[in-house]
Amino acid sequence: MSADSTTSQAAECCRQRTVTSGNGISPGDNKTCMELKEQLSGVPGMLRPFKGFLRDSGLNEGDQVVYYGCPGTCTPFIELLGFAVRDLPIEQVYVPYVNEAAAKVIRPVEGVGMQVSAESAVKVDPKVIVLMGGLSMPGVPVTKEAVRGAVATHPGAMIVGVCFMQMFEKMGWVEMFDFDLLIDASINPVRVWQ
Repeated sequence: MSADSTTSQAAECCRQRTVTSGNGISPGDNKTCMELKEQLSGVPGMLRPFKGFLRDSGLNEGDQVVYYGCPGTCTPFIELLGFAVRDLPIEQVYVPYVNEAAAKVIRPVEGVGMQVSAESAVKVDPKVIVLMGGLSMPGVPVTKEAVRGAVATHPGAMIVGVCFMQMFEKMGWVEMFDFDLLIDASINPVRVWQ
């Protein structure tokens, strides 16, 4: 997909939100529609904008960044994102799907990196919600409406989306959530040598 095509889709999204007000979390919130800010590549292309956004978001010491994602498939990416921001004075929490009762603290492990721990989070009170694209995949046992419901219980939290291969766009999540930052990476082609 070209940058022009992405920009025109974002403009269409803006027009639709203006007309319908049914964007999911806070209809009529008058947010500025998102525009393509930059096009990067590789793993640093995902991690640097994420860290920059959190660093510039005015988070205070102990504020929570809460990642919602699928067990197994999203977890390694959550730990990678967590590693990128390990030096920020924030608390990081992982919520499997939208089950906040099962939330776990993300901790540094010496010689390994950031890991989802066995330690339960005392509370889930995000300043930043990170929605992982795996939640939007077909066959996942959670609906976007359930995710929207979980997000709605945290009014005022910033929303970050991290997905691959335009999954949020393909599954209608761009219109459902007011992302403050959306990172959409591509894993195409995948080359396998033997």
